[in-house]
Amino acid sequence: MNHAQLLQLKRWNTPTIYNGWEQITKRNAGKEGFNLEEVRDLMPHMGPMVGYVATVVIEPSNPKHRREKPNAWSEYRRYVAHVPAPKIIVVQDLDKPGIFGSFWGEVNSNVHRALGAVGTITDGAVRDLDEMNNAGFKALARRLCVGHAFSHPVRWNCDVEVFGRKVQPGDLIHADKHGFLVIPPEDQERLLEAASFMDANECSTLIAAARSAAGQTTDEVLAQLDAAAARFSEATKNRFSKPGEF
Repeated sequence: MNHAQLLQLKRWNTPTIYNGWEQITKRNAGKEGFNLEEVRDLMPHMGPMVGYVATVVIEPSNPKHRREKPNAWSEYRRYVAHVPAPKIIVVQDLDKPGIFGSFWGEVNSNVHRALGAVGTITDGAVRDLDEMNNAGFKALARRLCVGHAFSHPVRWNCDVEVFGRKVQPGDLIHADKHGFLVIPPEDQERLLEAASFMDANECSTLIAAARSAAGQTTDEVLAQLDAAAARFSEATKNRFSKPGEF
């Protein structure tokens, strides 16, 4: 997807993008794609973020990584720089369920912004929240914390798992205050078209019927909703060869 298409995806919330994705994917839309564990959007005022995945694994409680991989930061930054922008950094914290330090703060968020990253999803913590806001770097995380401990890249450009969801480099992520959706490469081409259609389909059928119920009897409202649901399902089926379920 080009940058213009990604900007259009940002105009909707993540549930709306999911509504389109479930129509085009061959995966299990009830179990795959989105986070299965609770995640906190620490910058909901920034709205949705969309980007391609770059991954890194950390273990802030363990000082050995700094000794064993003294060049890791430089090598990791070089990797991030070559991931297509906009990019979202997905961080797996090996200390989970404990939290001993944050990979993210004022310095690292500004550094990654310079490398074309728009935000992060980490199953660890973040700190310097005001400064990260000032950098325009969005974060979905487990919580806040005070220190960075021994944060250091352990490995990168690898498969990770955060909030019950496996994520691979090259995946596309759409994320907001509801959580995040991981879109694999095979589902990306038709995503914008599908999300746009499903949003328009809802607005012109069920939502329109529900909003025009004033002054009608209960039977009239129910009949109107049944007719709208049928139109919604038929339009969905005709477009995607899948029945809508309402």
